[in-house]
Amino acid sequence: MSSETRQKYEVVIGIECHVQLATKSKLFCACDNDSREVEPNTHVCPVCLGLPGALPVLNKRAVELALRLGQALNATYPDNYHTKFDRKNYFYPDLPKGYQITQFDEPIIGAGYVEFPLDGRTVRIGVTRAHLEGDAGKSSHPDGADYSLVDLNRAETPLVEIVSEPDMRSAAEAKGYAQELYNIVRYAGVSEANLYYGNMRFDVNVSVRLVGAKEFGTRTETKNLNSFRAIERAVEYEIDRQIELVEAGERVRQETRGWNDAKQTTYAMRSKEDADEYRYFPEPDLPPLIITRAMVEAQANELGLLPAEVRAELAAAGMPAKESEVLVADPVAARLWHDVVSAHPEHARFALNWLVGDRVKLEEDKGALAESDISALTVALVAQMVQDSKLSSSNAKVLLAALWSDDRGGMEVAKELGLLQESNVDELARIVDEVIAEQAQAVADYTNGNQRALGALVGQVMKKTQGKGNPPLINQLLHDRLDA
Repeated sequence: MSSETRQKYEVVIGIECHVQLATKSKLFCACDNDSREVEPNTHVCPVCLGLPGALPVLNKRAVELALRLGQALNATYPDNYHTKFDRKNYFYPDLPKGYQITQFDEPIIGAGYVEFPLDGRTVRIGVTRAHLEGDAGKSSHPDGADYSLVDLNRAETPLVEIVSEPDMRSAAEAKGYAQELYNIVRYAGVSEANLYYGNMRFDVNVSVRLVGAKEFGTRTETKNLNSFRAIERAVEYEIDRQIELVEAGERVRQETRGWNDAKQTTYAMRSKEDADEYRYFPEPDLPPLIITRAMVEAQANELGLLPAEVRAELAAAGMPAKESEVLVADPVAARLWHDVVSAHPEHARFALNWLVGDRVKLEEDKGALAESDISALTVALVAQMVQDSKLSSSNAKVLLAALWSDDRGGMEVAKELGLLQESNVDELARIVDEVIAEQAQAVADYTNGNQRALGALVGQVMKKTQGKGNPPLINQLLHDRLDA
């Protein structure tokens, strides 16, 4: 498709994101909420199975986490906010009750927004609402079989469905919004957000219209995307597919589509010509829920650091944007950086460089940063040793690797490992004089204008000090003797 054809159209994108809350039990019963790698239909009970007479009991922790997420999404709560549950009626094999307990007209999270940086600008995407609901089970369809299997371990796991406004206008914005939601739910501590296990799933609505048109085009909904790359590719594919249909005089069908990652294409799943009629009505087995000011404030106190705050701190410290975004994408590392610079702002760059660099490699070999003995004080002390010329930058990395699983003081371990720099002026001067006497050719080359020769001389001094010499001091001593 030519760029001229593409530019004739405006893209309109909205995203519905399902977030599985990090509770120990399910939303309406005491069954284990973690259904990963367990036998099918083992984390179930009469409530999950929809047996007659089984009554739901609302999980208090799910409400708390939803309130915390609402504030992270910039939603506001009036005093004594009224919310309730509803029945969404439809029939599907993995929905044993024949209805889903969800929220319709009075969701637990009202209007809010998400902001994130993209190509040097700040993008704001509105959030229409977000509501609590119990998940359905999981159907699987074995290859070549004439039957389907149903696993109800996932039934009634607590979800928050976040519904965006149709504010996105490109695949890049859709990807950026999804990534920021991923950041937010992890920073807020409301979900494990494991994309592989489906803790977050994205349904992406895409339509196109001529630039300047007021009415939206016919939209398609691509379901259950679980990677940011898939979101971006699916949107790009749908944009091209829909524009090609319109340009050919054909109409875009309103339908639900799936994503084939191997072929990098969407495919039709089922037609959706009219709005689904779910016959919502208030859930009779659960009373309305009144959200008090005390409940909201309790979760505000638990919210902690958010991605936008980390970005602001990084910008204020003058940190480069690329490395900053790498740090923001890692909540544990970002909190450690925040703790370092809160007490020692002069070590912002050292902490950032290590956290987005060598720390990543260490984590692959030694385990998660959160489980290590590395603290903000550890990083700050090592940074100070470098600043005081007691430790070279390369030996600082060695020391931090050693301190990963060693809670002793940095100086003690540095001495034990022989990592401290030699800064004794008299001793270094003696070694410098030895090297000058031994390296007559290098000295002559430097005297004749070959600046590289100085590096060779520094290298020889470092060799004699077994890498412990203070490089700035060695350079100064060599200049004092050779430039006189």
